[in-house]
Amino acid sequence: MDLFSSVDPVAAISLGALLVAIVVSCTIRLHVGFLAISLAWVVGVYVAGMSAREVMSGFPTRLFLTLAGVTLLFSQAQINGTLARVAYRAVKYARGNVGVMPMMFFLLAFGLASIGPGNIAATALVAPMAMAVSWQVGVPPFLMAIMVGMGANAGSLSPIAPTGVIVNAVMDQIGLGGFEIHTYLNNMMAHTLVVFVAYFALGGLPLLRRRHEGAVLVPTSGGDSEPGGDGAASMDFDRTHLTTLAMIAALILSVIFLGVDVGLGAFAGAVLLSLLKAGDEMEAVKVMPWRVIMMVCGVTVLISVLDATGGLALFTDILTRASAVAPTFIIAASTGFISIYSSTSGVVLPAFLPTVPGLAENLGVAPLALASAMNVGGHLVDVSPLSTLGALCMAAAHPSVDSRDLFNKLMIWGLSMTVVGGAVCYLLFTVLEIGLG
Repeated sequence: MDLFSSVDPVAAISLGALLVAIVVSCTIRLHVGFLAISLAWVVGVYVAGMSAREVMSGFPTRLFLTLAGVTLLFSQAQINGTLARVAYRAVKYARGNVGVMPMMFFLLAFGLASIGPGNIAATALVAPMAMAVSWQVGVPPFLMAIMVGMGANAGSLSPIAPTGVIVNAVMDQIGLGGFEIHTYLNNMMAHTLVVFVAYFALGGLPLLRRRHEGAVLVPTSGGDSEPGGDGAASMDFDRTHLTTLAMIAALILSVIFLGVDVGLGAFAGAVLLSLLKAGDEMEAVKVMPWRVIMMVCGVTVLISVLDATGGLALFTDILTRASAVAPTFIIAASTGFISIYSSTSGVVLPAFLPTVPGLAENLGVAPLALASAMNVGGHLVDVSPLSTLGALCMAAAHPSVDSRDLFNKLMIWGLSMTVVGGAVCYLLFTVLEIGLG
């Protein structure tokens, strides 16, 4: 039977609203979260006959509070200079063997993203240092950029990072709760495999035979430069920074061992930092990623309307037919392609992950394999120059670097990751069935 012969018009209209939101997010500088809420209201109330209260009930209150709490705490840590000092100390280990330096920056970006700030904040902190070191020691800027961006993305699905919070909240809603560590490690494994193969294949191996002698100038958070090994008194840890680190450590340990809700615990930590004069919540609120938070919440409201009107079931049916052969490959490549032009955490994953239960049932594939393919495929492309991570690395490159050449290389990298991501996800989650519990 033809797919569209018996489609419910209401379901088709609601799915059309989601497609409009995705296209707009790829082409127009309009906040897709606000657009999604407006579309949910029009479709829900005036097409599907829902009440305004029913439409508003789709707002993800728990997700909003979790994101707000986590980003508030780490915005304080960023503003008071704690995260910059952690990064600066790590840079001291980037001297000596030239080929090891990009690996160190990968680990630094991965570690910072994992402990809470997320991939964008980690890249913003690490990229200026990494690209400066790259120019001074002769590491190709493209290689350094992919190591930093992929490192940050490798840690992006940490259970206490903003993107990890978003993904785990959606997975909990679709019956895949309790796989937070699997999700984190699957994403980390795929990014590490891809970028290290690329690093050694594209010129990293000869760099291991080179050494750099002398000081390396490392940009500090204030924009100045300090020698990598001398005279860094301005970047010493004081009471404020040690208190902040202790608060972050307490949050992580309480979440892991005591089962504390990460969002509510982060709010408490942020309040304590303010009371102890170690953080400024007023300034932190100003730099919180409100645009991303409302983007995620708005799209989630629209997805709830799709679910109520049958649009989500229709979307699942279409994806099922398209993914009948090698589903993990097709799903990863599809989410990756859309993610090149749209927000992975704000639009793509909130739209695709709810289709996992239906896809898994129709295709006979493990739900976690499909969810992992979506998560990994959506993130692998995010070091293109059209993404925030790629743009941050380009902005941090030395003025003497050929920006057009770097743009083209990062663009080719991002586009190639749609196919590479599909192949890697098929290998890991279908052939080898790694990381599926």
